Amino acid sequence: MTPRTTADLTTPALVVDAAAFDHNIATMSAALAGARLRPHVKATKSTALAKRQREAGHTNFTCATVREVEVMAAAGLGDDLLLANEVVDARRLGAVAASGARITVAIDSAATLAAAVAGGVHECVIDVNVGLPRCGIAPDKAGALADDARAAGLNVRGVMGYEGHVVGNPDRAMRVAQCEAAMDLLLQAHKDVGGDLVSAGGTGTYDINTWANEIQAGSYSLMDTAYDKLELPFKQALFVLSTVVSVSDSFAVCDAGLKSLGMDHGNPLLPADVGEVWFCSDEHITYGPAATPAVGDRVRVTPAHVDPTVAYHDTMWVTDGESIVDQFPVDMRGW
Repeated sequence: MTPRTTADLTTPALVVDAAAFDHNIATMSAALAGARLRPHVKATKSTALAKRQREAGHTNFTCATVREVEVMAAAGLGDDLLLANEVVDARRLGAVAASGARITVAIDSAATLAAAVAGGVHECVIDVNVGLPRCGIAPDKAGALADDARAAGLNVRGVMGYEGHVVGNPDRAMRVAQCEAAMDLLLQAHKDVGGDLVSAGGTGTYDINTWANEIQAGSYSLMDTAYDKLELPFKQALFVLSTVVSVSDSFAVCDAGLKSLGMDHGNPLLPADVGEVWFCSDEHITYGPAATPAVGDRVRVTPAHVDPTVAYHDTMWVTDGESIVDQFPVDMRGW
């Protein structure tokens, strides 16, 4: 039976406030129109949601996994897909490219270059380490890798560098300074690499990073408590709907927990009039209630990190109040 209201949902369930979501899409589109934004689908993992972003004018997308690339292309969203992670087996990407989608892969070594060539991928960006100790080649070595890529027959579209160590800094002045330092490294590399793309950024630097010509923000559409601390103009749209399953004299328990919430950024939040989270276990949140609840009450829990939270669920239910008005299948889970 198709649920019509949140009361019909089995909890824990992922719900999206329609008005807040629409606000976020419109706000970002006004700030970064068209190709200035390359939405990152790793945060949302839903082609239905990505189609809403396309309706707002964004036709180029960033992906984190090969499966995301495959599903986006199959859904008709393959105009320009950037896999912003290195892979050592690009055959599935090559198959998607052969079907007519435009596929670009990030490379940062001779090995990932060779994988792109062997897999049949014809376009790449040079991934540059701009301060986050993760992937990316040293800026002064980027030009040589680009030369090797062109010699191997690839179209080098430009550079990519993610200032992931910057995007969550709650001090805006520090965020500005750190972003500038990171982008200085990326622009140095771009001088040697060439190409049209300077790709970087995230939700936390979307309005700060004026050096990149496309921004890879994704979390903005749904938001979480980590980004809410930055006082961005986006509203919290994503919640885990849970049910109170036990009440004692001093605490209550609802049926969300580690298996339905991304916890790497800390505990989720409850509304102030509901209570304060004490701790989370596999299937439960224990909290101190602000007022005595009853078993069966529904509680909206705000996740601390949107990306892994979404990946735990197979559907996002879009709501207007308690009415369900749409759904975003989470169809890009897996690898």
